[in-house]
Amino acid sequence: MKIFADSATSYIAERPDAHERQLAWTAFEVAGLPTTSDEVWRYAPLGELELDRFDVSRAPLARDDSAFAAQLGERAGLVVRVVDGYCTSAGEGVDGVNVEIDQSNQSLAGGTFTSRYEHDTFAILNAALAPATTVIRVDAGVNVAEPIVVLHVANATSAFSRTQIVLGRGASATIVEYFEGGANALVVPLSEYRIGENAVLQLITYQRLDVTAWHVGRTTGFIERDGRLRQAVIGIGAHYNRSRNDAEMLGAGSENELRTTFLGSGHQVHDFRTRQLHLAPRSRSTLLSKGAVADESRSIYTGLIEIEKGAKRTDARQTNHNLLLAPSAHADSVPNLDIRENDVMCAHASSVGPLDELQRWYLESRGISREEAERLMIQGFFYEMLATLPSELAAIVEREVTAVLAAVNVVAP
Repeated sequence: MKIFADSATSYIAERPDAHERQLAWTAFEVAGLPTTSDEVWRYAPLGELELDRFDVSRAPLARDDSAFAAQLGERAGLVVRVVDGYCTSAGEGVDGVNVEIDQSNQSLAGGTFTSRYEHDTFAILNAALAPATTVIRVDAGVNVAEPIVVLHVANATSAFSRTQIVLGRGASATIVEYFEGGANALVVPLSEYRIGENAVLQLITYQRLDVTAWHVGRTTGFIERDGRLRQAVIGIGAHYNRSRNDAEMLGAGSENELRTTFLGSGHQVHDFRTRQLHLAPRSRSTLLSKGAVADESRSIYTGLIEIEKGAKRTDARQTNHNLLLAPSAHADSVPNLDIRENDVMCAHASSVGPLDELQRWYLESRGISREEAERLMIQGFFYEMLATLPSELAAIVEREVTAVLAAVNVVAP
C-alpha cells in the first residue's frame, strides 16, 4: 500500500486541518482494509482491491460534463458540481437554499466523522481524505420547487466526496446526487441528511460510474419528528458497487421510504446494505429493493430493521426481489430483524429467481418475440422503482436505464 499511503500522507500534511485528518488516517492504518472473514464484507471481492493502483488527488481534474449530466442540469433549479471530491461550483442562488463548504470534521450526528464511523474502514478513509464537506441547507418553511442536482464526477484515480443536506422545520426539497466517471478509480462518497420537524426530502442517488470503478458509498439519514425521507438509490455502474443506506428515526411520527435498484452484467458485484433504526414511537420505514443480475454478475442484499425499546407502534417492512437473467448469475438475500419492543408491526420478504415462464409464454402467445417479451418483463420489473422519480427527471433516467437493459444478454434457464 506504499504508493497510496505516500500520496495520502503527503496530501494530509499539506492541509490546514492536518491533525484531525492524521487521527483518521492513523485509525485507518490500525484497522487496515477489511477482509472476507468480517461478516459485513463476506461476499465482497476484496482480494481484487489493490490500493496502490490509486493515489490521492491534490486538485480537481476538469473535464466537460457528459450528455446525461448536461440533461440533468437543464432540468434542475440549482446545480452543484463536485469533481474528484472538490466542490468546484455552487451554481446560482435559490431563495432559501444555501451551499457552503465546511472544512470541519463534524458529523450531523454530533462528534467527528472518525468517531461516528469508527467501525467503517472506508468512511474513516473518507474522513481523512475528503477535501471538505459540501453542505446544502434549506431554510425552515421553504418549499424548493425545482430539483437540486449534485453532480459528482471522478476524473482522478480516487475521489472522496462528502455531502451534508440539512432541511429546516417544515421545509421540502428534491435533491439528486449523480455519480459518473471513475475509470479505474476508487470512489468513496459519504453523505448525511438531517430532516427537520415536519420536513420532507425526496432524494435520488444515481450511480453510473465506469465499469472499472470501485464504489464504496455510505449514506445516513437523521429524521426528526414527523419528518419524511423518501430515498431512491439506483446502481448501474462500477465493477464493485457497495452502497450502505441507513436511516435513524429520531422523532415520533418520522418516516423513511427507501427504494434501491441495481442492474448487474459482466462480472459486476452489487452489494447493498441497509439499516433502519427506530428510536421513536409511531415511526415508519418501508424498504423495497429490486435488482437483476445477468452474465456472471452477483448481487448481495443485507437489510436490518432495528427497533429500540420505547419505539411503540412502529411499522417497519422490508422486501427484496432479485431477477436472475443467466444461469451463472447469483444473488444473495439476507433480511434481518432486531426488535426490542412488543407493540410494533414488522415484516420482511425476499425472493430470488428467473423470469416467470408463464408470463413470457403469455406475451409470446400475443405475437411478441421471445427477446422482446423478456425486455418488456424486465422493464416492468424495474418500472415500480422508476415511477417514483420526480417528473422532471423520470423520463431521462428511464431512457438511460432502458438503453442499458437493451444491452443485457438474457439467457433462459
